Amino acid sequence: MYKLGDLKIGMSESYSQTITDADIKGFAGLSGDRNPVHLDEEYASSSRFKKRIAHGMFSASFFSALFGTKLPGEGCVYVSQNLKFRKPVYVGDTVVATIEVKGIDVEKRRVYFNTYCKVGNSKVITGDAEIYVPEG
Repeated sequence: MYKLGDLKIGMSESYSQTITDADIKGFAGLSGDRNPVHLDEEYASSSRFKKRIAHGMFSASFFSALFGTKLPGEGCVYVSQNLKFRKPVYVGDTVVATIEVKGIDVEKRRVYFNTYCKVGNSKVITGDAEIYVPEG
């Protein structure tokens, strides 16, 4: 865990996970999003994606894991996050989520991040986040 004064612009952390069928089914159960493009191979084969895709919010949730466990770490709280879903993520893809400090407001105890997920060399999600860092 980092204290606010320890953070510097350019610091970054990453997390990677290979997306499995069980992950997609589990996220559907947790989120209630049972869209057949995620769960039904036959349905998805007639979609523009041609096969099942992972929920975009599943990959985006890796940002939260990074904030809460790595940078800044325990006790921090999301203030905002925006996301652009650029490309689909499929079963078997390895998603690498990265967060990078782009600004720090010491007075308001806010840290601003660039956030993105990549599969291979392609960015599949881009965005930015604002995180509150408590005293301590």
